[in-house]
Amino acid sequence: MATQQKSDFNEIVCSVTEEKYFKDDLFFDYHSFVRVLSGEMKIIQADRTYVFGAGSTFLYPRNQLCTVIKYPLEGRPYKAVIMTLMPQRLEEFYKRHHMRSAGLKNPEIKEFGPGPLLDSLFDSLLPYFRLENQLPETVTVLKIKEAISILRAIDEDTDGILSDFSQPGKINLFDFMQKNYMFNLSLEKFSYLTGRSLSAFNRDFRTTFHTSPQKWLTKKRLELALQRIKKEKRRPVDVYLEVGFENLSHFSHAFKKQFGFAPSEMPIR
Repeated sequence: MATQQKSDFNEIVCSVTEEKYFKDDLFFDYHSFVRVLSGEMKIIQADRTYVFGAGSTFLYPRNQLCTVIKYPLEGRPYKAVIMTLMPQRLEEFYKRHHMRSAGLKNPEIKEFGPGPLLDSLFDSLLPYFRLENQLPETVTVLKIKEAISILRAIDEDTDGILSDFSQPGKINLFDFMQKNYMFNLSLEKFSYLTGRSLSAFNRDFRTTFHTSPQKWLTKKRLELALQRIKKEKRRPVDVYLEVGFENLSHFSHAFKKQFGFAPSEMPIR
């Protein structure tokens, strides 16, 4: 698996993947504003998959689960500029401008078409990654404010995402886990997203599913893999990352233990 290289200047990051791929299951408590420069990024959510190639620009809302797979493409590494829009920065911005709007319920990833405002913003960031020292805090603040202002100018729904500072409340555990079990997150993050402490999450999980979280998650992920290989005619190598496993060997071993045969032994046609 590829290693991921980063140049980190406060909330402005250049992410580079040079080898085969980089995969991670993610949850952020901040928004991410991204411009893909080369390669390809696949974002897999519970009910939708997005594919972003070179030139794509999108806003990824906070407090959402996803699997991210980054690939080099056409001989070029995966490379992207990522601006982190922290809740503290956004709250300061909206308070200063005396603005607030109703939050959007379950906001989706928003992709933006090409335009001079977005091009000028991300083009202006590229020289910063040649600096030997960290980008000055004052410059970071200015660029984050510029990004917020541009987002508000090009999309009227942006305020409904950026001005919502609420935290996840206690939600139905059964419904949430049935929708999001394929994401390989820690139990601490699952508990946070369902509005529980870790001890309360474990207790409620056993009451709801009558088994441990680890056993239930493995079983559900393997059942999903079986479905995608058998019914969707997909290869095991194309499936295991999407269903919450970190490597093909571990997936194959667990699959054979669960079903009595290796995933490669099941014909896909």
